[in-house]
Amino acid sequence: MPLEPTNLFYLFLANAKPLPMKLIFCRACLGLGILAAILAVGCFFFAINGAAICLMASFTLLALGFQGYPLLKGFSYTLFIFAASTYALHYPQNLVEFNGFPLKKLVTPLLVITMFGMGIHMNLSRFVEIVKSPKPILAGIFCHYLIMPGIGVALALSTDLPPEIAAGIVLVGCSPSGVASNVMAFISGGNLALSVTVTTISTLLAPLVTPLLMQVLANQLVPIHFWDMFWHIMEIVIFPVLAGLVYNQYAYGKQKWLDELLPILSMASIIFIVALTVSAGHNTLLSIGWLLILMVLVHNLAGYFFGYRISKWMGINEQDSRTIAFEVGLQNAGLASGIASKMGMIATMGLVPGIFGSMQNITASILANWWGRKKD
Repeated sequence: MPLEPTNLFYLFLANAKPLPMKLIFCRACLGLGILAAILAVGCFFFAINGAAICLMASFTLLALGFQGYPLLKGFSYTLFIFAASTYALHYPQNLVEFNGFPLKKLVTPLLVITMFGMGIHMNLSRFVEIVKSPKPILAGIFCHYLIMPGIGVALALSTDLPPEIAAGIVLVGCSPSGVASNVMAFISGGNLALSVTVTTISTLLAPLVTPLLMQVLANQLVPIHFWDMFWHIMEIVIFPVLAGLVYNQYAYGKQKWLDELLPILSMASIIFIVALTVSAGHNTLLSIGWLLILMVLVHNLAGYFFGYRISKWMGINEQDSRTIAFEVGLQNAGLASGIASKMGMIATMGLVPGIFGSMQNITASILANWWGRKKD
């Protein structure tokens, strides 16, 4: 006797495995995020107040929802940045001060937290890799500090952007590799040890190389003082990274809650820094936003392209070439924002790394996932 449809339904329920709570939560967030996006579009087209709030809610909910899907998880951080940027663009006055305290003064301490978090995941034993296989490491470092500054100055001088904005493009190009390159190298099937080594060395070279390149390439745009910038980078990067190395050597693993908390604090710090820079430069962004986004995308994508192609031309294998592509194209935008803040130009020069940081997370996630599914 065939089962009735109702009995089939109950049989299905009896044999169905319950979904994990995390997946249920993520699916609910995805649904609500899509609904919020539709509401944002509706508010925009019908000129109803609330489009910005709906858009912020959409980005935040989608970021939470993406956490339940390995393919989408890498985009969560970027969506949180978009949510913060949307808030900063529509409510810039709320990020100027808090009870009389200028919020832009938080940029340096937040970067110190981020760089300390970077330092605790470094290990000096990585430098042994230089002796074992110096070619890809040296190629990664030289390509990074030659390609990105060169493309940056070419883009800056080929447009009519204000001098401080143009200098911001050059500054991004002269900054060391971003920590995100390590994650992207892993996802893409690259060489993680090579990525960490190149990131570490380019970061430790930054106090000398970044001010030198800026003085040579950007001094005609804004006044560059080598030793001032040198000490800015030492304060923002080197001292916190060295403290992180000491922590890694003697305390890492002893306080697991702290080890797990620091990466979250680092990401939250960068998100807040981006919000502060967008808030400070919202007038500039509204006037030249699309051109600046285009320049940033060209800079970022050209870094991937030339980093990969030059590596292949040098005879470096596919895995290491992918890694070098990320080491060249991904910059430490947070450091660039910190330098701009120290120079008193967070609203202009600092706006570029804020946008670059957002865009590079999108492009890198797409490229890493595509490479991760592509055979050598």
